[in-house]
Amino acid sequence: MPSATVTSKGQITIPIEVRKALGLKPGVRIDFYEVEDGEYAFRPKTGSIRDLKGCIPKLDHIVTLEEMDQAILDHAAELDAGTRSDANRNLRDGEAA
Repeated sequence: MPSATVTSKGQITIPIEVRKALGLKPGVRIDFYEVEDGEYAFRPKTGSIRDLKGCIPKLDHIVTLEEMDQAILDHAAELDAGTRSDANRNLRDGEAA
């Protein structure tokens, strides 16, 4: 099992086999998180933007600004309609709400 020694400054050198297994390169930040009382695990925080390639599917078509604006207006109209009262619809001519 790989091990490391903590220096007087609180630093350690991560063993080469661990760096290779995690793909750690110089400059990579590490997140530490508690898994149990007194036990911690860590994982690399950063990666390449290229690692995200393919995580979002391509659209069948490119949405235009006009389509986005219309979708926003349609949704706002739905929300508005959902908050309106039916009180005026059930009144006869001349009655007050």
